[in-house]
Amino acid sequence: MSSSTLVLVLTTLLAATVNGALGYGFSSITAPVALLFYTNRILNPALVWVEVVLNAYVLWVNRASVPHVWRRVLPMVLGLAPGVVLGTSLVRRVHPGWLKLATFIALLPLILLQAAGFRKAIKAEQRAGLLFGGGLGVLYSVTTISGPPLAVMLSNQGLAKQDFRAGLGLVRLAESTFTATAYYVAGMFSSESACLLPYILPSLAVGIPLGVRVIRHVRPETFRRVCMSFDAWVVGFGISTLLRQLHLIESGAAFSVLGAVGLLDAWLLYRFFRDRTPDAQYRYATASANVT
Repeated sequence: MSSSTLVLVLTTLLAATVNGALGYGFSSITAPVALLFYTNRILNPALVWVEVVLNAYVLWVNRASVPHVWRRVLPMVLGLAPGVVLGTSLVRRVHPGWLKLATFIALLPLILLQAAGFRKAIKAEQRAGLLFGGGLGVLYSVTTISGPPLAVMLSNQGLAKQDFRAGLGLVRLAESTFTATAYYVAGMFSSESACLLPYILPSLAVGIPLGVRVIRHVRPETFRRVCMSFDAWVVGFGISTLLRQLHLIESGAAFSVLGAVGLLDAWLLYRFFRDRTPDAQYRYATASANVT
């Protein structure tokens, strides 16, 4: 086994565990690392086929919550199709690194605001969902990454843990299926992509059940906060990696972005758990009683 395939196995194992726990994160973790060793034209088709199966599994596990959320995510699903068609036509022309970098830079402040506890529900949810789905389709078909922005959107709208995971499963199964179909029509699948699957599939078999078992013992609000923390680290890592890949910063100084994001998120995470200790909750309840 070469060093590149060993890194791919270990990365996909971690990514599969996170995906089993959160309902997303496989491509968000795998792609930034694997792109150091493989090109988009080889890596993307392999990841898309894997995610069709992976997202179908996530949706099946959370199928009881589908009736609660399908109407809310339907506009996103409808918006995906034209976005995927556009993204697939661009994947051979536009460097995906620049698209990912712009997306991550725009996304980072939104994630940190969510992590700080700021949420403002979108009232025109259907109209916003349709536009959001179109952009998500372009992003996923070009980069195979959509978990962080989708998680921010669903978390902002206040979905509880199981509804959150069911909504993720619905949208992500649709986007991966649409993209796999578009890739097939465009003739993008190759034997080189297929050769990556034997190194990825065992990681899924081990990591997904492990992640599902772990997340059952997490409270909904804690779950939502962990999602935001995970997204912040992924986006920080993505920005740092892309700064080097695009030769904007040649040295290891590019990872100062990840360091800064990590420090800020650690402080926000500390504040979150501090405010949820029994003493903090008692003080909050006492203050509320005195006001009333």
